[in-house]
Amino acid sequence: MSTAMGSERLGNFYTGGKTRTRREWRGLKDTWYDYTRWLFIWKTMIKFATNPNNVRGMFRYRWMANYLVAPDFVDRHTEGLRGPQLRIAHQEFDLIVEHMCDTISTLFKADPLIGNDERLSKSIVVFDENMMSHIMNGFPNLRMICIEIPPIYTSSTMCQDGVLHYIDVSQSYGIPGDVCPMPSAELGVAIEDDYPHIGACMVQCNTTCDGSLMANGLEARRFKIPTFQLAVPIRHTQDSVQEYAADEVKNAVRFIEEQTGERFDWDNYFKCMDIFNQETKQMLEWLDLSRSPYPQVIGNNVALYRDATYQVAGGRDARFLEADEEITRLAVEGYKAKALCAPEVRHRAILWGVQAQYYTAFPLWLQNCWGILPLIDMLSLTSTRIFSIDDRDQAMLDMAHLYQNMTMRNRSNGGYEVGVNDLWRFCESFKADMVIMYEHIGCKAMAGYHGIFEEQARERGIKMVWVTHGLMDPRAASRKDMRNDVSRYMHTVLGEEALDASLEDFDDSNAW
Repeated sequence: MSTAMGSERLGNFYTGGKTRTRREWRGLKDTWYDYTRWLFIWKTMIKFATNPNNVRGMFRYRWMANYLVAPDFVDRHTEGLRGPQLRIAHQEFDLIVEHMCDTISTLFKADPLIGNDERLSKSIVVFDENMMSHIMNGFPNLRMICIEIPPIYTSSTMCQDGVLHYIDVSQSYGIPGDVCPMPSAELGVAIEDDYPHIGACMVQCNTTCDGSLMANGLEARRFKIPTFQLAVPIRHTQDSVQEYAADEVKNAVRFIEEQTGERFDWDNYFKCMDIFNQETKQMLEWLDLSRSPYPQVIGNNVALYRDATYQVAGGRDARFLEADEEITRLAVEGYKAKALCAPEVRHRAILWGVQAQYYTAFPLWLQNCWGILPLIDMLSLTSTRIFSIDDRDQAMLDMAHLYQNMTMRNRSNGGYEVGVNDLWRFCESFKADMVIMYEHIGCKAMAGYHGIFEEQARERGIKMVWVTHGLMDPRAASRKDMRNDVSRYMHTVLGEEALDASLEDFDDSNAW
């Protein structure tokens, strides 16, 4: 064991149990820092557990058990990291844990079965999982909760089998087993009545696929509160649809006003969007560094965190801007020191497609095992525009742009230009020689592009590695199956050997 990155055989930490054999030794300074952050996570969770509402929620809702593994979740997403990358990761993931604890506490306080705070419940607007939060910047007296995120999205990220029960419930009601597990799990939670019944009203969006749309409709029936479905254009790159898209946003604003009695506050909206613009500028700095030989904010350190900042926080939570500024400071420090994210950099990769929710630490495995730097992923490459903070008409067009470019939507909708051409544009911009192509076996959204991707990758000399997964159902394609897809390509096509051979073949099927 030594201070150097790659000095530990990381695969030896996995013994088939739920937890690792011991903590990783990273040298005195980094090990102590990592340990203090581990204690911080436990402090956050203990504080969360001292709230009686949260204790009652733990016993009421099956999905709450998944959150017990939050410290392990952070450990998985910091494995092998040193120096600036370790600190960047903790800035991000520690804040994600804090924010989720705050969200669930609010959820349970408003829940009529637990806290029964009717006044709080009437101040909540319920959103679906892909709904951008920015419309709520104009309603400072109201709260927003993406209702599917705590029971489904974060649950499956924390624990790989976290939503299997709900998928099985849906199938027992006749839903085919080969559909996307995302809407299937959402429906299962509704059937089990495991959504807290809160909110004055609900706003849903026409998300990435028909399955999500159908799940939204069924969930709206379960909630039995007034519901507005935001129908933003599919061909979102066309100028001709933008006025219609802005009108849809105006209709949503009017709906919220009618249901809550609040009025849209333009001053607060512009104030929040100014913060959001500053967050976007920080992100653009990270992307600039990722185009250099010494990228700093990559893989796990951008994928999940950018999703939280871009979609959920949306400029309303000042903690995210503070974290962004600290991340930029650390990233610049690492760049000046020419710090590497892996013991050896062999390939620079773009991650395309929708990642597996049950293996969000997969990009970190790529760099630790094979020296593949996952520079950026498709879900993070959403809008990077700077939005108006003084023009009301332009603000509506800006919000329309955001709702058309939601996470999971801006590439799967919009046509060939954003689904295929943009990939090669990013490969050129980031000097990437490899694409890790996530292939979700239950999704038909981008399946028609398969042959086109292969053909155009060959023409450009880009290495294309297909990784099959089941989004939220590891029974369809396990974490080990995903790793094997990469290892097989690296051995048979490129003739390379792993940086850390212990990470090639280990069993984590029983791990969180």
